[in-house]
Amino acid sequence: QVYVVFSEELECWCRAVVQSVTRHLDCYQLGCFLVDYAKYSLVESKNIRVPLVEFTKIPYRAKKCSLYCTKPVTLHLDFCENTAKIGPAKRWDTAAIQHFQNLLA
Repeated sequence: QVYVVFSEELECWCRAVVQSVTRHLDCYQLGCFLVDYAKYSLVESKNIRVPLVEFTKIPYRAKKCSLYCTKPVTLHLDFCENTAKIGPAKRWDTAAIQHFQNLLA
């Protein structure tokens, strides 16, 4: 379900998919993925609206994607045997993400 939310960070209304809802003292905060900006943002419940049908028919400018057949790896250190080997990892580490973003820039 796509909604229209006001992003205070971007200072504009944009389309979003709600991913989580958390209760705060006096309101609810929604964890949203902004589909036109490929960003995650927290939005207060007072800043969410149901979009017009015409608004939902516009294609998204951003799409979730992944690198084809590319899996994260990490360096495994064995202090007992004094060796280091590259092996599979569960998620990308920060250095790999930063290196990839530098390559794109």
